Amino acid sequence: MFRSGEAKPSTLADVDPGDVAGLFTRYGHQLHRYCASRIGYSAAEDVVADTFLLAHERRDRFTPEQGTALAWLYGIATNVLHRRRRDEVRALRAIARTGVDPLAEDGMADCAVARADASIQSRRVAAALARLPARQRDVLLLFAVAELEYAEIAAALDIPLGSVQSALHRARTKVRAALAASTHAASTHAASTQPEGSDE
Repeated sequence: MFRSGEAKPSTLADVDPGDVAGLFTRYGHQLHRYCASRIGYSAAEDVVADTFLLAHERRDRFTPEQGTALAWLYGIATNVLHRRRRDEVRALRAIARTGVDPLAEDGMADCAVARADASIQSRRVAAALARLPARQRDVLLLFAVAELEYAEIAAALDIPLGSVQSALHRARTKVRAALAASTHAASTHAASTQPEGSDE
């Protein structure tokens, strides 16, 4: 999972949290991308709508210590996603079974998974993500998909910085181990089914 290195979003000095329309215009697409990566394109629309509704209701509670406006919104969106935890795990398990990503199926993915090996990898990642505890999955996806820094994730989830670091380390370790085990199992299976005398 790579990070793009894009410039960080503005702080609340640049965006008024009371201006929900302005926040939506500036950050709606990024939030939708993050939510869609977790529960699919269509369901993400409801999550984003709820996120901005809650942001409007809670606009007076925001403090500069919470970081950027975008990190604050990601925190709200993640809490809204918690209500749909079963939907998220169900979607991840579906990808693991079928290799079909609901986001790509809805036509919104920048690059649909076309090659068989990429499809297999997607299934393995989805299966590994589905098995992660909620906090580890939240931290990993806020880091890898939303591209937040450690401090922003801590502010978004209202947890200590050390908890972010340990959750991210554990999540990465589990995903890598799951992928390695899956790859090894696939290689063993391929070797055992290879016809005798074949030198491929």
